[in-house]
Amino acid sequence: MHGTENPSAWLQRWAHLIAPGSHVLDVACGAGRHMRWLAAQGHRVQGVDRNPEALAWAQAHGEVICADIENGPWPFPGQTFGCVVVTHYLWRPLLSLIVDSVAPGGVLIYETFAAGNETVGKPSRPDFLLQPGELLQATAGLRTVAFEDGFEPSPDRFVQRIAAVRPLTAGQGQRWPLHAA
Repeated sequence: MHGTENPSAWLQRWAHLIAPGSHVLDVACGAGRHMRWLAAQGHRVQGVDRNPEALAWAQAHGEVICADIENGPWPFPGQTFGCVVVTHYLWRPLLSLIVDSVAPGGVLIYETFAAGNETVGKPSRPDFLLQPGELLQATAGLRTVAFEDGFEPSPDRFVQRIAAVRPLTAGQGQRWPLHAA
């Protein structure tokens, strides 16, 4: 089943930015591959997806909510999380809600397909492909720690990825390590 494979290497690379024991939201979590890995790291995880069969797998790793977030209300109004994870999912009307769901001191780890992917496979519809710099624009209220936008082989795909934090304060002095300690 989709969503039972290993967690994203991008998530694993930047998970050190997540404060210990954080409440983490996995958007479009599928069967919970990221929930499983994050729970094993000691985080309290919550996932949302519209597929009840996938959520039956994911619920073993944390709290799940079955909701069609593209056609229904956002199930987390006013809530914030120590981390929000999104992979292989894009629904532009939700981008601002996703960014707003990152708590002060929290991190957004986002990875999905980008323009150019239509030349190598699916998804191929522009509705599901980020345009150059689009993820940077959508996360302008956060501090970008890492960003990638390009082609990745094996499997061939065009991706855009970001790890961005919401600073605790407007001042200087906060540190976001580029590598785990």
